[in-house]
Amino acid sequence: MINIGNALKEHRQNSGLSQSELARLTDIKQQNISRWESNIHIPDIIDCIKLADFYEITLDELVGRG
Repeated sequence: MINIGNALKEHRQNSGLSQSELARLTDIKQQNISRWESNIHIPDIIDCIKLADFYEITLDELVGRG
C-alpha cells in the first residue's frame, strides 16, 4: 500500500524545507502539511497538483508511485 504521508515528507525533506517554509512557498497551511505527513488526512487533488508543480514532478511521483 502507498504511504502518501511518507512520500510527501520525503519530497519536502529532500528539498531541504521545513513544513513552515513549504507552507509559505506553496500557500498551503502548515497544519495541513503536518496532517498529511502524519497520515491523519489525505490532501485533495488541487493541493496535490500544487505540490507536484512546486517540486516539478508528476502526481504519481508525488505520492510514491513513480
